[in-house]
Amino acid sequence: MNIEQIRDYCLKKKGTTEDFPFNPDTLVFKVLGKMFALVALDKWEIGEKAINLKCDPDYALELRAEYDNIDAGYHMSKTHWNTVKLHDSEITSSLLMALIDHSYDMVVKGMPKKLRDQLN
Repeated sequence: MNIEQIRDYCLKKKGTTEDFPFNPDTLVFKVLGKMFALVALDKWEIGEKAINLKCDPDYALELRAEYDNIDAGYHMSKTHWNTVKLHDSEITSSLLMALIDHSYDMVVKGMPKKLRDQLN
């Protein structure tokens, strides 16, 4: 997937917005104000395509063991975030979409019921 496809996929999720809260090169996707995906656009420009996604800690370890292109989250909590490298990658579009879905779902699951209800 290219960055436009990732952006479109993320923005189709209920309650999702995009923002640049850290700097003009870090695109952040949030659901009701909570981050679920980050992309360093300056890295994409030089071919280092990656996305940081929230992940269940046990599943994160499984993914890191199974895929060479999935590491502990760069500049993120190593327990709850993965960096998924997409350049020269074994990561298929369907796997990436599933990982984005998982990240979104993890964030929504961690919200108070009142916020979760806003999505319905």
